[in-house]
Amino acid sequence: MSLYDDAVLVLKSYEDQTDLRQAYLDHLAAHPDGMWKSCHAGHVTASGLVIDPEHGRVLLTLHKKLRMWLQMGGHCEPEDTSLEAAALREATEESGITGLTLLPGGPVRLDRHPIPPPCHCHYDVQYAVLAPPGAVQEISDESLDLRWFAYDEVTTVADQSVARLLEATRARL
Repeated sequence: MSLYDDAVLVLKSYEDQTDLRQAYLDHLAAHPDGMWKSCHAGHVTASGLVIDPEHGRVLLTLHKKLRMWLQMGGHCEPEDTSLEAAALREATEESGITGLTLLPGGPVRLDRHPIPPPCHCHYDVQYAVLAPPGAVQEISDESLDLRWFAYDEVTTVADQSVARLLEATRARL
């Protein structure tokens, strides 16, 4: 199964945010290349909020280009076999943590947001990723900083999209 086909199946089975979900599906139907960064009309991305429920905290990255505290995530790559695999790869690469696992149940949220040109939009499919006990992060080249934040600190450092992702993740836990 192609990554495109996987994305369509994942989105069709996602039961929340029905209008936004349909916008994702419409975008993919209109853009067969909509999984790739080269699609300047917008493309699907995969992200993962790294969470440590035992200690009530999440790991955020200070994005190098955007200079914002965000969850791990980014563009799908040709070697990604699924959106889940893309989200887990991105979370592992950007956090430096081995042994991450996805929170079962598929995506936690969808978040469509504008990005700087040449592209116009990211259609982000957001997952929750569980950190193993004793996880130690290691900053990547894509980050200015990498830091654990207590749940109640997230709204003071990150935007509402991250806060909504945390809220949805905690509800699923």
